[in-house]
Amino acid sequence: MKVLITDPIAQEGIDILKSAGLEVEERLGLNPDKLKEVVKDADGLVIRSNTKVTPELVEAAKRLKVVGRAGTGLDNVNIAACNKRGIVVMNTPGGNTNSAAEHTIAMLMSVSRHIPQATASMKAGKWEKKKFLGQEVAGKTLGIIGSGRIGAIVSQIAKGLKMKVMAYDPHINPSIAEKLGIELTDLDTVLENADYVSVHTPLTSETRGMLNKDLFSKMKKGAIVLNCARGGIVNEKDLYEALTSGRLGAAALDVFEIEPTTLENPLLSLDNFICTPHLGASTREAQENVAVAVARQISDYLTKGEVRNAVNVPSVSGELLTRLAPVLNLAEKMGAFLAQISHGAIEEVTISYQGDLADIDTAPVTISAIKSLLAPVVREDVNFVNAPIIAEERGIKIIESKSKTSEDFNNLLAITVKTARDKNTIVGTIFGKKEPRIVRINDFRLEAVPEGHMLLIYNEDRPGVIGRIGTTLGDTGVNIARMQVGQDPGHNRNVILLTIDVKATPEVLTRLLEQDGVTQAQAVEL
Repeated sequence: MKVLITDPIAQEGIDILKSAGLEVEERLGLNPDKLKEVVKDADGLVIRSNTKVTPELVEAAKRLKVVGRAGTGLDNVNIAACNKRGIVVMNTPGGNTNSAAEHTIAMLMSVSRHIPQATASMKAGKWEKKKFLGQEVAGKTLGIIGSGRIGAIVSQIAKGLKMKVMAYDPHINPSIAEKLGIELTDLDTVLENADYVSVHTPLTSETRGMLNKDLFSKMKKGAIVLNCARGGIVNEKDLYEALTSGRLGAAALDVFEIEPTTLENPLLSLDNFICTPHLGASTREAQENVAVAVARQISDYLTKGEVRNAVNVPSVSGELLTRLAPVLNLAEKMGAFLAQISHGAIEEVTISYQGDLADIDTAPVTISAIKSLLAPVVREDVNFVNAPIIAEERGIKIIESKSKTSEDFNNLLAITVKTARDKNTIVGTIFGKKEPRIVRINDFRLEAVPEGHMLLIYNEDRPGVIGRIGTTLGDTGVNIARMQVGQDPGHNRNVILLTIDVKATPEVLTRLLEQDGVTQAQAVEL
């Protein structure tokens, strides 16, 4: 079998692929059209961040069985397209964690002591000792936005530099932050008190452009902003204005909205701005770690059928995967649903297997549910291998139970998520051999297909309310594909779960909430 490598990786990884008896072809820097030609006879594809695995590329790759990312981020891989073709997508989580954390600290020290500017000055034949007056970091406050694995390491190094560390992370258990010696607080408090603000979150719809004009205005005047996480989290136009106006003292970026960035980016003209070309994971140790890891994972999958560090399938044998596939799908959908309707840091997850499900190997199913629950929090960093580890790091208690009997159905999967703010339960089952259904949401019984664009609506159970909901959706151009209504007669209320043709916009949700009798409306994407 043939493995195509389209981005540079360490030689150690190439040697492992060859020693496994695989044919290896390196084709670096290909344009999309040429890439579609050469991928046609590849069984495996090894990439980093430059290669874009688009639906068109997946369609052209007729023999492709596995895509391996030498690194963590999978922004450049269309996982949905790979899922449709049954292509396993793997990454190498943790291989560059230390490197990314160390680079953040290196940027913090460099921007504090003007090291890049002083180096450039000396190379220009100058000796401007008085010009580059810096500041000590000891005694200063570092505000961390996102205290996952990298953020936690950054905080530990900062504490070693005698800095005070504050953090904002709505998804971490306060007890875990306390163990790390981090003062966990709200975002405004971090912004008001931090001398340095460093972001360590994934790039999601919620975090895109998160550090913008509004947040800069809340920061301590002269504060320093760092981003070694993902390009796009910082609004670069607003950052430029904040730096030129004196609102911020300086900034250091390793990642950009558009990469590679060019001299057209006005930030590059500023003396109080330093940058590096996405070097967070660029150490010899990190590159060797991820190259060796992805090579071993791909060679083991192609030669033995073993799956490790896959983001779209659990680490099990092919035979067991076939048997578990319907239940894994159900667990993933239920976890994703709960993640979107729950609020606050997750404290406890209870998973109950009833009826026929009590006899299966439940470990991969539990991991599938946890993975989808955590995905909105840690995005591409979570997979079937590290999901339990991340849950433990965040102080989430996982409880499993099994029962040979189940109410009304041959098999039932029940998941309850308890957060700092609420508690939600979803119950699902498998119809026939592979059709997933949601049969209960909290106290409401219904029967719903968990897929597509959905709306979860709570309303008073009285005449005319459901009609107004339908009219409102029609007026906003939203078509209803499926509709399920569950009743709670004791409290005179309904829960309505709609499948619609397009994603519900905030404007649609606002219009629904304006209707008499509608108490809650929320979009759910499955």
